[in-house]
Amino acid sequence: MTLPLTGVTVLAVKQYGAGPFGTMLLGDLGAEVIKIENPADGGDMARAVGPHFLADGSSQFFHAFNRNKRSLTLNLKAPEGREIFLRLVAEADAVLNNLRGDLPEALGLDYATLGKVNPAIVCAHLSAYGRDGPRRTWPGYDYLMQAEAGYLSLTGEPDAPPARFGLSMVDMMTGLTAAFALTSGIIGARASGKGMDLDTSLFDTALHNLSYLATWYLNAGVNQGREPRSAHPSLTPSQLYRTGDGWLFVMCNKEKFWPLLAEALGHPEWAADPRFASFAARLEHRAEVTEMLDAALSEHPTAAWLERLGGIVPVAPVNDVAEALENPFVADRGRVAGYAGPDGTEMLRMLAGPVRVGGAEQPRTAGPELGADTGAILRRLGLGEAEIEALRAKGVV
Repeated sequence: MTLPLTGVTVLAVKQYGAGPFGTMLLGDLGAEVIKIENPADGGDMARAVGPHFLADGSSQFFHAFNRNKRSLTLNLKAPEGREIFLRLVAEADAVLNNLRGDLPEALGLDYATLGKVNPAIVCAHLSAYGRDGPRRTWPGYDYLMQAEAGYLSLTGEPDAPPARFGLSMVDMMTGLTAAFALTSGIIGARASGKGMDLDTSLFDTALHNLSYLATWYLNAGVNQGREPRSAHPSLTPSQLYRTGDGWLFVMCNKEKFWPLLAEALGHPEWAADPRFASFAARLEHRAEVTEMLDAALSEHPTAAWLERLGGIVPVAPVNDVAEALENPFVADRGRVAGYAGPDGTEMLRMLAGPVRVGGAEQPRTAGPELGADTGAILRRLGLGEAEIEALRAKGVV
């Protein structure tokens, strides 16, 4: 079976995290992602991000965001580099960049410029704060967005300092949003023959993820803060509870789960107690519910409760990164895969993409070496070896 994005070509002028994450997902699904890197500065800055490198000196961080891509070294500011880029645009479906908001127009990466070369080209822009407005020239990063969009006020214990996500979640969500926008744009362009600009930003995505908390504030004036033990703001029990040897996250997010939990804990009378008969009642008595569940769950270790409750009441252990990856369920799902380098040998193990395509084998290639595909791509455009060498000598490629 053919992968769904087979035949789609995306030119990617991006580096570091958000943009590479989004285009990596496109590559997983069969798109040809041509990563355009400046030969003068060593390409994507992620290539130098440590502290963990492979034996060949390549960054493990870089590979985590750049599997299943091709690398073309190209100086977009050189006239010859610009000409090559426009020839690629003429044959491509989309161009994605994650540059500072004022740079795409300055570099001619917007539809007003590229649409003259290819009327159906989709130009996806991923910036920190957008391509218009007072912050278009500002640099910006994930952690800053978490701080300003309210995430740190929602994460951690109420009496602790503000805390960020342990992952660069805004980068990855914005990359995914850009990939979604880009593929949506391609569908529209193929139907109409006309491409477009599509914009997303770290800030807009981070703010949009406030979702129902934003709706509560905008309509009811509720300014949600941190809850103890990572509790849900309104559904109870839905938080961390102590077990005999650690913690268990219990999420009775439907009313039907409360009586099942009470029965499994040996306290069926809790289900009929009017103090705990509904979400509203349990929220009012949350401290008491926490004390009761702590006492009951502390009688046995976490593993025993997972065995007893798994598949009946929504529960999960609290794992560290190593435990999360060594989880037997991860192996059962085939979530870790080997990715091969240019010589066909397995370079490293990484997490497989989260989308499965029934009947299709997905690509398993590690991140490309800098400029690994430059010659092949230029030859595809009709350039001869002498021309390519001349461009190398001038630092264009």
